[in-house]
Amino acid sequence: MAERTVLVIDDEPGHRLMLGAVLTDKGWRVEEAGGGREGLARLLSVNPDVVLLDMRMPDMDGSAVLAEIMAQRPGLPVIMLTAFGSVGAAVEAMKHGAHDYLTKPVDNDELAAVLERAYDFARLVRENALLREGRSEGPVLVGQSPSMDRLREVIAQVGPAEATVLIQGESGTGKELVAEMLHQASHRSRGPLVRVNCAALPGDLLESELFGYVKGAFTGAVSNKPGRFQLADGGTIFLDEVGELPQALQAKLLRALQERVIEPLGGVKPVPVDVRILAATNRDLKAEAQAGRFREDLYYRLAVLELTIPPLRERPDDIPLLAAHLLRKLGEKNRKQVREPSPAFLDALLSWNWPGNVRELENVLERALILARADTLTPDLLPPQIVRAWGGLGEAAPDQGRTRKDVGADRPSGGGLASLRELGARGSGSLDDVEREAIERALAVHGGHREKTAEALGISRRTLQYKLKKYGLLRR
Repeated sequence: MAERTVLVIDDEPGHRLMLGAVLTDKGWRVEEAGGGREGLARLLSVNPDVVLLDMRMPDMDGSAVLAEIMAQRPGLPVIMLTAFGSVGAAVEAMKHGAHDYLTKPVDNDELAAVLERAYDFARLVRENALLREGRSEGPVLVGQSPSMDRLREVIAQVGPAEATVLIQGESGTGKELVAEMLHQASHRSRGPLVRVNCAALPGDLLESELFGYVKGAFTGAVSNKPGRFQLADGGTIFLDEVGELPQALQAKLLRALQERVIEPLGGVKPVPVDVRILAATNRDLKAEAQAGRFREDLYYRLAVLELTIPPLRERPDDIPLLAAHLLRKLGEKNRKQVREPSPAFLDALLSWNWPGNVRELENVLERALILARADTLTPDLLPPQIVRAWGGLGEAAPDQGRTRKDVGADRPSGGGLASLRELGARGSGSLDDVEREAIERALAVHGGHREKTAEALGISRRTLQYKLKKYGLLRR
């Protein structure tokens, strides 16, 4: 859990001492200042998450201190401390940027609750600002397709619950990302999120990793070792690839789910644990249970709530948005200038089936970004199998920067879709208008036959399907 800091600016030493004791007990790091000027001097060095500010101090009025804080750290939540007779002044301070106020003597529970709300509010404001800039401090599901909108809604609804969640989806769809989002949306978000890949270790090692062991349990066990369940106490444990658990471990996991206790290897006394369990699998776990390869009672315990992540091939509308998001992230990771994907590059991405889903897309984009020498990403930077699925770059070896637009100009079909988009770029109308008109004409010429239309336009059928949906032409 990240340490949270509160700066208490109050000229009364006894009151600062009392606030410090209460807030330290609630998990805050407390910094103190004995007046307004000292508080402003400490603002930059302390970098607090929240400020508790007394309204009346001899050296500097609380309202004046608030104005300086707002100028230096806009968005920093400031909670005013005021005597009962000065509530009006505190309310006035809220009009000028204060987050809330508390009256003296402060109720300890109310103090803790107000600080928690202020901290959460500031975090949400910060995260929203980062999202608008295309960045984020936390996990984000990128996509505008209806299936992803629905998935985000379900995560927001399910996250705060305590129930076990089974996350299902093909490899590379983002099951771990969804687990992180569920944890962040829960009341356990300040506790640990402990990840376990159940397919990464053999059964005997996995048991000791999950449940720990006591001194003397086996040769080499020279001291007690806590398991992942104990490390996740107060938080969440994420069991990835839970379908790979051996039968013997499935029984122990079932007991942990039912009774919220574990038994370390060699131990004789059950150990209680307070954890929420999230599990993920790329298998059809219900079918596995019905076939006798997975305990049916454990399946129903894990699948109290089920989330299914759609594969990337079922949501091609999200590929351009995902590509932009991933290119920003990969540019920062590799210290590379972010390159813009050309229309032909995106067409090629849309033509591929993405068996490895988002993970495969990320790898392909990272390869293209590292190999790129020009400002634009072009299809020749893609793996051969994707280029072949898209239609290839011609028989001659392409020069760096040669794109499908260049190849399309040689087609007898009148230049292909990419060439028509080039006309739009030269002033014959917007790119989308020209592209839509080209598709409509090709559909009319070929009597609505989509395969022939795609071939004439120099794009894959999958890309054509995406563009028909984009321009509202699916019914034609």
